[in-house]
Amino acid sequence: MSIKISISKGDTVKVIAGSDKGKTGVVMSVLNTKDKPLKVKVQGVKIMTHFDKKEGRHEAEGFIDYSNVKLVEKATAKKSKAKAKSK
Repeated sequence: MSIKISISKGDTVKVIAGSDKGKTGVVMSVLNTKDKPLKVKVQGVKIMTHFDKKEGRHEAEGFIDYSNVKLVEKATAKKSKAKAKSK
């Protein structure tokens, strides 16, 4: 059973707990499954570094708990489809 949440992809959120407290960013993805706790990936928050011999240093955002973020601004949806009138 998935939990209904108010935060979705594209929303702006602020981190309210953890090592990245006070940072704001755009939600890149939301992980909502029944087996794992609810997680979100925020741009510029919880940067993880991995070193590979072939490709070198690689940085990527990691998932953080849903309870550690607060919604700042909802993404605006552009759903205005103009209907063509045929005569």
